[in-house]
Amino acid sequence: MSAAPEPAADGLDWLEQRGIGALAERMGIRFTEFSAERAVATMPVEGNTQPVGLLHGGAYVVLGESLGSMAANLHAGPGRLAVGLDINATHTASATSGLVTGTCTAIHLGGSVCVHEIVVRDERGRRCSTVRITNLIKDAR
Repeated sequence: MSAAPEPAADGLDWLEQRGIGALAERMGIRFTEFSAERAVATMPVEGNTQPVGLLHGGAYVVLGESLGSMAANLHAGPGRLAVGLDINATHTASATSGLVTGTCTAIHLGGSVCVHEIVVRDERGRRCSTVRITNLIKDAR
């Protein structure tokens, strides 16, 4: 695994250099704001549903982990890497169409551990899921 690129003045530039990963791309995740403290991304409901037409619970988690782990990696800095230790999600509503938006906010940005909370809302503004991710920061190999 390679180290992260040098942080750019603009977090979205850093993200473009690093890439968001095949799964996030396949799910249609698009970052619109990006820093270690706050990141925002959208994801379409279409193509990410369970058989009854609701956004799959795992899709909420993928959006949350994509936001939180990438923000933690930006915070980690050159020569370091953030890897997930724990993730949990509580789903409180169901998106059935359009886009959902995940807003990631740092809870703790430490030297060895980062914690982020991601709130996912549908186009009506309803909170559909709350995801919390803890990442370990370590030296990249």
